[in-house]
Amino acid sequence: MSKLPMSPIRTGGKPARVSEHQLEIDGLSFDVHRSDRRKTMQITVERSGDLSIVAPSTVPADQLVSFVEEKLIWVHTKVEEKARLQQRAPRKEFVEGEGFLYLGRSHRLRLIDNQLVDLSLKNGRFCLRRGSIHRGRDIFVSWYTRRAQQWFEKQVAGLSNRMGVTVQEVKVQDLGFRWGSFGTDGRVSFHWKAILLPPRIAQYVAVHELAHAHYPDHSATFWIKVEQHLPDWRWRKTWLAENGIQAEGL
Repeated sequence: MSKLPMSPIRTGGKPARVSEHQLEIDGLSFDVHRSDRRKTMQITVERSGDLSIVAPSTVPADQLVSFVEEKLIWVHTKVEEKARLQQRAPRKEFVEGEGFLYLGRSHRLRLIDNQLVDLSLKNGRFCLRRGSIHRGRDIFVSWYTRRAQQWFEKQVAGLSNRMGVTVQEVKVQDLGFRWGSFGTDGRVSFHWKAILLPPRIAQYVAVHELAHAHYPDHSATFWIKVEQHLPDWRWRKTWLAENGIQAEGL
């Protein structure tokens, strides 16, 4: 979908530029999503620092700008906070008792002198072979990737039928700051870190990506499609934006 040219606008505060799908103000760029079902405006600061606004379809541009102006201090604070968290996300040391997430729960680490596999999850604890500590991160990433592959394949199998989506392949890999993606070739990909999220949040990631099979952008019709299958998608999306940073640091 082609974007309309940006138009300058001033409401008495900082100058802003607005198009149908984007708003730029005070050095910040927001993706704008409008919906006939939306009754209030909401700003979300994503895990990556990306910014988005959801607003009712009837809200005029100057009112949208005024709303953002009132929230600028909060937005800048959140952006800086996420940047600091990403820089300071503690790296795992793979020591006894250290916590590792899996499907939203933290499991303590036990170091085992002798076991057949490098890593296992037993009785609520991750068990890592002591002699494999030097490869700890690679071992955990491999374990998470295998579990994520199984979990998301099952989710996609159930959701794709209900959402009318034909999926050629489910892939799990490192996607950088993206939780998932849906390709034009019918392949859906998920970040291996998505298996660290609580199940209801990981499910939102799956529904979100499958909805892109119908609408590649984040237009109002896209969010309507998401809402058809997850009526409470807003709180899940907000939770992910505010808490997804917990999956960093491995």
